[in-house]
Amino acid sequence: MKILVAEFAVGTDIDKSLIPEGAAMLKTLAESFVRVGHEVYYPSAGTEIGTGTSLKSTAESFRQVVEREAKKCDAGLLIAPDGMLPELNRILEENTVNLGCSPESAACCADKVLCTKALKKAGIYAPGIAEKAEKGKKYVIKPRFGCGAEATDLVTEFEKTEEFIASEYIEGKHLSVSLIAGKKPLPLTVNRQFIEFEEKKDREGKNPEKNRVSGIKYNGSLTPYKTSRKDELYETAISTVKCLDCFGYMGVDIVLSDRPYVVDVNPRPTASLFGISRVMREEIGELILKNRFGELPDSVQIEGEYHFSKDMLGELFGRN
Repeated sequence: MKILVAEFAVGTDIDKSLIPEGAAMLKTLAESFVRVGHEVYYPSAGTEIGTGTSLKSTAESFRQVVEREAKKCDAGLLIAPDGMLPELNRILEENTVNLGCSPESAACCADKVLCTKALKKAGIYAPGIAEKAEKGKKYVIKPRFGCGAEATDLVTEFEKTEEFIASEYIEGKHLSVSLIAGKKPLPLTVNRQFIEFEEKKDREGKNPEKNRVSGIKYNGSLTPYKTSRKDELYETAISTVKCLDCFGYMGVDIVLSDRPYVVDVNPRPTASLFGISRVMREEIGELILKNRFGELPDSVQIEGEYHFSKDMLGELFGRN
């Protein structure tokens, strides 16, 4: 098969800080698809991953390259900021077989307000979205449409806006569950996420002591994270992707407290994939294809563990 794997950071070069994570995911997927006998094509604005065939693209031409090349391929998979994913997945679906989420499902996952409502309606625990701050409580401020820990802060006060949401802060372990969603969801691993809290000034540049503002940053993962609550975490992630009608490789971010709280749903491959591919005996490319064209196994085999940081990815995949 000819498979198009389009990763937004590599394909546009808009934000160089995102290229190491993007290239790590892209290379992991491309190498896996190639190892199981397929041809891989990927848009690139300059980054080369050493496998597959690169297709020249720019920030301006990325969508057109995806549309043009999808017509020539048997299947495609997109990795992009959550707010852009619905439109790009629609382009993919109109021109080839989409190995990822439907545009509708991706749109629901991207909208943190709609996603939270859907989760709570299904009886899945998620941090509540606050309308105003209460004294003595902490809140996580993040874009309503965004991914990862992008522009995410921990605050004690906030003003409600259309662009940002404030959700209650849950104390607990920062984890994620990676799984393949479909007719028979297949959990892959529980991952420990390394989250850093960085003191900084508030959004108006004032003294940070007033609102005790901390920036929240993701700095890599440990895969797998061993916990006696693995089954509980898997059940939560499976219920989450079912209620949102997700398909393909997914990452469900969870804060594990007295119970698992779903804090983000990523309807696409995530950075944890880089570590998972190093401890999982099965080929991720083959599993993604089986999910669409065949039948998934009941489980996967995990051996050892792997830890990576964003700095490490920068050294491996950064460009001068």
